[in-house]
Amino acid sequence: MIPNRILRLVTVLALAAGARAQGDASQPKWSSATTNVQSELEASISELASLRNGIAFEKVPLNRALIELEEDLAKRRADVQQASRLLDTRTLDLSNLTAEIKARREESAYLSSLFGEYTRNLETRLQIAEMQRYGADIERSKLAAESRSMNELESLREQARLLTVSLERLEDALGGTRFEGHAVDPNGLLRNGTFVLVGPCALFRTNDGQLVGTAEQRLGSLEPALVPFAAPEDAAHAAELVVAGVGKLPLDPTLGNAHKVEATQESLVEHIQRGGPVMIPIFVVAGIALVIALYKWVRIAFVRKPSQSQLSELLDAIALSDRDRAVEVASGMRGPAGKMLYIATEHLGESRELIEEVMYEKVLGTRLKLNALLPFVAITASAAPLLGLLGTVTGIMNTFTLITVFGTGDVKTLSSGISEALITTEYGLYVAIPSLLLHAFLSRQVKAVIDHMESVAVSFLNQLGKVRHVAAPREAAPATPVAAASPVPVRV
Repeated sequence: MIPNRILRLVTVLALAAGARAQGDASQPKWSSATTNVQSELEASISELASLRNGIAFEKVPLNRALIELEEDLAKRRADVQQASRLLDTRTLDLSNLTAEIKARREESAYLSSLFGEYTRNLETRLQIAEMQRYGADIERSKLAAESRSMNELESLREQARLLTVSLERLEDALGGTRFEGHAVDPNGLLRNGTFVLVGPCALFRTNDGQLVGTAEQRLGSLEPALVPFAAPEDAAHAAELVVAGVGKLPLDPTLGNAHKVEATQESLVEHIQRGGPVMIPIFVVAGIALVIALYKWVRIAFVRKPSQSQLSELLDAIALSDRDRAVEVASGMRGPAGKMLYIATEHLGESRELIEEVMYEKVLGTRLKLNALLPFVAITASAAPLLGLLGTVTGIMNTFTLITVFGTGDVKTLSSGISEALITTEYGLYVAIPSLLLHAFLSRQVKAVIDHMESVAVSFLNQLGKVRHVAAPREAAPATPVAAASPVPVRV
């Protein structure tokens, strides 16, 4: 309402200003307009005053309502802040709970893995006879760890139950325990009977009482094997212990390892037979080489050498130019060196070169005789490892053939080829090393004999050279230069 009147008032004033500008011609109209405007102005002022009074009257409740609204807004803001803080707290609590749940699940998985590892360790530590007693509990623990029908709590409870069973087993093991079961007898038959466990020692007695022995594990078998006692008194004590629960305990300190070691023992003939057909040529060449080595050693050992006194007597005879005496002394010498000196003394009237060639011929003959057959020993030292390598190759080929047929699951099946591969190499080295040492020893002995002959020959030739050097100036013709250049042969 107020804006319309004010607008009319402004319009009237504008029209009045325009009319005043037109002159005094319209003076009466202006007066009437002014009167109207004045009345309207007074009415507007009066209305404005009433409006102001109304506004002043309504302002207090509106302010009170505004204050109430502001207070309500502040309260609502406080509620929002409290709800926000509560939401943050709840979010933090939810995060903590989520982290705690994750940690508990990880702990549960860790405990499950620990129980699984404990189950596996317990299974490996159990005596083979105890598997009949605790095998079902161990199997349930394994299945609980992998079961999808159980929740985590049920799975852990089932696995933890095995821990209780193992603790009961420890209590039973302190004083020994008895339980029914079955074992495989030496004939391969499954026999029912009673087990007695005292610590790591397990005894078994058949229900008919015919067999009593230790219960041991055999490779590749899941059933305990009965190993009867060899001594009757041990069997009697074990039977009394099984039946009455009180008695003497026949204890094996090796816990069955002695039986296993005894089962792996084999005689020399069996060991050689496992080497295969290549062992035949190895032993043939070894036997021939051994016979040759013994023959050559005996022959070289009995080679006689001239004594030092005989050599001195021979050299003295040569120094005195006594040919007959030198031949007589040389004929009394034995051995190749004596024969060499005897031949040399028979050619004393010949030239030095001829005597040296004759002696060297005898040395060569002796060397050939002494070295005869020795190369076979050296060949044996070289060939034996090659024969062993041949056996290794054939053994490996047999092993791969068995792998092709039977696979790699059973080690016993592959043992024949592996044994052949290793035993032939072993005996090849057994033959090669002694053959090499014998050849070196015999060659050294032969060289010692030849060196002695050469030493004796050098001493003989040196003594002969000294005698001829002294005799040559006495028989030379001093007046004739040609005779001095060509000395007359001298026979000593």
